[in-house]
Amino acid sequence: MIVVAGEALIDLVPLGPRSADGPGQHGSALPALAPRLGGGPYNTAVALGRLGSAVAFCSRLSRDTFGEALLTGLRTAGVEVSPVQRGDEPTTLAVTSIGDDGSARYSFYAEGTADRLFSMPQALPAGTRAVSFGTCSLVLEPGAGAYEELMRAAAAQGVFTALDPNIRAGLIPDADAYRARFKSWLPSTSLLKLSEEDAQWLGGTPQEWLSAGPAAVVVTRGGDGLSVFTRSGETYAAPAERVDIVDTIGAGDTVNAALLHGLSQLAALSPAAVAELDEETWTRLLRFAARAAAITCSRAGAEPPYRSEAGEV
Repeated sequence: MIVVAGEALIDLVPLGPRSADGPGQHGSALPALAPRLGGGPYNTAVALGRLGSAVAFCSRLSRDTFGEALLTGLRTAGVEVSPVQRGDEPTTLAVTSIGDDGSARYSFYAEGTADRLFSMPQALPAGTRAVSFGTCSLVLEPGAGAYEELMRAAAAQGVFTALDPNIRAGLIPDADAYRARFKSWLPSTSLLKLSEEDAQWLGGTPQEWLSAGPAAVVVTRGGDGLSVFTRSGETYAAPAERVDIVDTIGAGDTVNAALLHGLSQLAALSPAAVAELDEETWTRLLRFAARAAAITCSRAGAEPPYRSEAGEV
């Protein structure tokens, strides 16, 4: 069982470009916004379920209409929802803008929302082999403290932990404090995955992060592919799969899921096993992650592939 811990929210995605000629206030028309199920950890859980992994989601969802839709989406993907906490507060909203290259930018409406009030669970589901963390859930208090506590507790119990900081700078009031907090998570992290942009914002290097704890660091570079840095000093890379990009929403989350799914299939969900992976195995795993992410980029919103589409590791 792989547990994904973190937020679920609703992405409000534009259905078309903004028009300066249409009707609206002051003559400026805004594009219609369509609600889409989202949130980095939520997308990761759904992707794992679609790929065929045994997966559970550990979060706190609203009892509102959006929260019910999020819960249904998890169940439809085959995700176990027994660890999900519920609350009467509203669901977090993320207003999305899509650039000309398909890249996504977000503005969050998260004050007083349900997922921020996540509390430390009494226990992880039976048979938990790995727990994945990341994105807004490690920023927004008071829930961030509970997720951090869960991360440290899981690592102390010998559970494999994966971290994708997935930086949303607009949500971080004190960048230096967050960077220090990020470093404090590394001794409790088995696998660190982050984008090249995240790495630049955090201001460190894979070698520095490896020395603090992770067995491997995976860096994604969009159209330039992705690389893994290992404790033994090796670096392996795989190119991106070429597709017509609709948008990049959920691409990084799909990489998270593909890496965890692949490691599970390889019986390598432990730091020791990750350290034993050779170049051929890492290359296969990175190519699988690139292929899965490309499928997600080829369609609108966070729609990760099913196992029948992504193939085998």
